[in-house]
Amino acid sequence: MIIISYDISNDKKRNHFSKYLSKFGHRIQYSVFEIENSDRVLSNIMTEIENKFMKMFNQEDSVYIFDMSSQCNIIRYGYAKNEEKILQIIQ
Repeated sequence: MIIISYDISNDKKRNHFSKYLSKFGHRIQYSVFEIENSDRVLSNIMTEIENKFMKMFNQEDSVYIFDMSSQCNIIRYGYAKNEEKILQIIQ
């Protein structure tokens, strides 16, 4: 399972990003999506964020990707990169 959480200040950009994520999974909270885990899907999402969405985001926008596989990886984009701290996930 992959959990993607985002904080995007601009309504138009936020709506565009949420519509993109809805192709892969479903919304569990207003700015949180749950996506079935697949390396291919995760790779596609990360590539799209890096190549398309990061150009649109400003300094205040952030995206967290929680890869809930056995490694429990956390990928951060935008302002979230400034918050890189050790986060413990208990399953």
